[in-house]
Amino acid sequence: MSPRSQPPRHQSPSGILRALTKDERGAVAVIAAIVFPVVIGAMGLGTETGYWFLEQRKLQHAADVAVYAAAVRYRAGDAQAGVETAALRTASGTGYQSDIGTISVDPLSGSTAMSGKIAVELTETHARLFSSIFSSEPLMLAARAVAELKGGSKACVLALSSSASGAVTVTGSTDVELSECSVASNSNASDAFLMKNGSALMSTDCIYTVGGAITTSGLTLTGCSQPATSAPPVPDPFAGVTEPDDMQIDQLPCRSLSHISALPYSFDTLPSGEKALRFCGGLDIKGSITLAPGLYIIDGGELKVTAGASLTGSGVTFLLTNSARANLTGNSDITLSAPTSGPYAGLLLFGSRHGTGVGHVVTGNTEWSLQGTVYTPTGAIDFTGNSTVSGGCLQIVADRVTFTGNSTMETCADETNEIVIGQSIAIVE
Repeated sequence: MSPRSQPPRHQSPSGILRALTKDERGAVAVIAAIVFPVVIGAMGLGTETGYWFLEQRKLQHAADVAVYAAAVRYRAGDAQAGVETAALRTASGTGYQSDIGTISVDPLSGSTAMSGKIAVELTETHARLFSSIFSSEPLMLAARAVAELKGGSKACVLALSSSASGAVTVTGSTDVELSECSVASNSNASDAFLMKNGSALMSTDCIYTVGGAITTSGLTLTGCSQPATSAPPVPDPFAGVTEPDDMQIDQLPCRSLSHISALPYSFDTLPSGEKALRFCGGLDIKGSITLAPGLYIIDGGELKVTAGASLTGSGVTFLLTNSARANLTGNSDITLSAPTSGPYAGLLLFGSRHGTGVGHVVTGNTEWSLQGTVYTPTGAIDFTGNSTVSGGCLQIVADRVTFTGNSTMETCADETNEIVIGQSIAIVE
């Protein structure tokens, strides 16, 4: 029998162990069984992390476009509900899922008319994917964006009409000098701002119109190179001011000039609590009259200041209702200032919103020193003849505004109720 055919010799236990340790058959399978779950888990978590990163970027984009839309409506003077609606509608258009999230839209504290900031915050709550192996808590994504209104100019003449031709008209031999403030017209007409005749002069910061502007060489712009046309409309700065209704006014007795001819005099009280005096059929100021702070309601007729009269007063508002009109003529002196607080803050003359088409006229050699706003949202105001307005800080907000004749007007924006126009929007966070 050859040696190869002999049966194997008996191995000791230690020899068998050494043989097993040298045998590598099946090791790969063991290692794979241990490592593959780790590798697959890492790949799953990595893929899920990338997916959530993409969703986070989409949510941030939704917040960015939403805050811009909100800022546009905020700049336009919309109420909070309108601002929020614009933000939600825009965010949803990018894929934001409002049914699994929340949205908040808030002007930031410290915002002012000339420098406003508004923030939008979005959240979405998602069920986890592969990572649900490690946690059953849902995943919340959040994004925040902040937009700021920058720049802009203050306006001291604003025509609210949305379609009138020549909503702001400068004509004749008028000379209008506006100090560090602009003119705005919400009309979409091609001549929303109309300057006629070569002798008419106007100096202002800039002209802003929703429609177009027709000018002459008599226009001097100190804050821009040319009128800004196709501008967004300017919100009515006094749209939120509530005027007494006819029923409230009718409860007041009718007073006469003799009642206010000398201080002190008593006021009546509206149901809402404001001090007020009612003058039925108009009020013709004669002689020298000093007015106490309060609301003076001209119920029909005209508010007139007769030639040679002197009218002074601080904290005064004239409310012209029942088609009453201001007709200020002759050689008279007027020194008036509007309230700086209360429901009629900043309003010197308030033409009722119900007096559609009522025209208010300033003519003759009237000299004014005024602080406040002449506000006739549905009426027109004409500065004509030899009107002169100087001193104080006067704003004009009307459906239409006309400067004609030999009128001279020096005015500026009222800091109590700033009218800000021409602002840009920038996303800053």
